[in-house]
Formats: sequence, C-alpha cells, structure tokens
Amino acid sequence: MSAAPSSSHLVLIPSYNSGALVLRTVRDALAQWAPVWVVVDGSTDGTGAQLQALAASEPNFRVLVLPVNRGKGAAVLHGLQEARRLGYTHALTMDADGQHPASHIGEFMAASQRAPESMVLGVPQFDASAPALRRRGRRISNWWANLETLGAGVRDSLFGFRVYPIAPLIDVMQSRHFMRRFDFDPEAAVRLVWAGVPPLNLPAPVRYLTPAEGGVSHFNYLRDNVLLTGMHVRLMVEFVLRLPQLLLRRRQPLNVNPE
Repeated sequence: MSAAPSSSHLVLIPSYNSGALVLRTVRDALAQWAPVWVVVDGSTDGTGAQLQALAASEPNFRVLVLPVNRGKGAAVLHGLQEARRLGYTHALTMDADGQHPASHIGEFMAASQRAPESMVLGVPQFDASAPALRRRGRRISNWWANLETLGAGVRDSLFGFRVYPIAPLIDVMQSRHFMRRFDFDPEAAVRLVWAGVPPLNLPAPVRYLTPAEGGVSHFNYLRDNVLLTGMHVRLMVEFVLRLPQLLLRRRQPLNVNPE
C-alpha cells in the first residue's frame, strides 16, 4: 500500500526502454511515497502501454508520454513543468532501471521538507556490482563539479537519486538548450549551486543489475564521456565569468552572522 499522497513532493521517474524493471521500480516507489509519476521518453519496448495499464488501477500513479526519445533531462523537464502547473514544489528523481533505492525515498523527502530551499543529493554507496570504469569516471566529473562550485558541497555530481526544488530547476533549464541528455544530473547540480540552491548530501546504496537480472543500461562510454567533457568545458568558461560573484557569495554568510 502506498503512502498518503503529498501535495508538495512527488516522485518523478524518466524511462526509456527500461524493460520490466520499470514496473518493479514503480511499485517499490509507490510502497514508499505518493504520488509517483513516470515520463515515458519515446520508449519502443512496450513498457509505455504496461505503465498506462498500471496507472488505470493505481490512483497515485500517473504516466506522461513523449512521442519520441528526447533524453533524460528533457523527460525530467517535461514532468517538472506539469508538476509545477499542478502546484507541486519538489520532485525526487530516480532511475527506472532498479539501481536506486526506493526504500530511501521517505528519508530523502523528509530531509527536503525540513530544508525546502535545498536540493537533496544522493551520495552513492557502491557494492561489488559497480563497474570500476564507471567509478573512476565519476571521480573526474566530481572533481570538476567541485571546482566549478568552489567546493560548495556537491559530493556526487552524477547520481540521479535526488530531490530538486522545482521552480529554480525549471528556471535554470529553460534558460538554455543543454541539460537534455546524460549531461542533466551534473549540470543541474552545478547550476543550482550558482543559482543559490544549497546542496544537502545523504548516502544511498546503488546496485548495478546484470542483464540476467533484467538490467538495462543506455550508457555509452565514448559518446557520454564526450558529452560530459563538452559540458564541463562550457561550465568552466561560465565559471570564470561568474568567479567574482561566486567568491562574493562565499563571504556573505560570514558577514551576515559575525558571531
């Protein structure tokens, strides 16, 4: 049985050809929180119809369908815009492929409700299933994200299990054409820090499922690392231009409370 529906916070799951795991992910999420939404990002594997059938019998579940694949960030933005239209203020994003811990949804939502001005970022706790190449690659992205935010406290730039304040994230995304694909998570964290949204970090376990377990990955090492490299180049150029403003903001808390 799902939790009592929230009027401010919802779970938002972008899904592209995620296979049967997306149905399990949705049911696990509904056991912890309501409402839960899935944005079907142009899937061609039949999961869109299966999700809509589930929604017909589950009042706390909703499916939004994009006719063609636009990328993770574009799917999240589509869901955020509809959520804001209906009065929601925060969204917890999680992957559809079973990697993220639905059991931690309540903890992350409670942290967001205590600090609604913050973004609650998951810090992945890896087990033996995590590919070593992926772990090394994220250390590089994390290093760049912390440089670009002057060490504001983004402990992991890539983990997509997060609670975002909806309004500032929409503002950040609508002002540019990037952040629509795999570059969404790290750029969202950096740009929200630049917009004055503080990060709040919480640990969360992550599991990489094998194909035999139904695991589906659309990560392409060459393509997506080229995308991330281009993103950090763009962010660094803007970082240099923003540096005086960012340095001033770092000093302001000391001036506000001299004690």
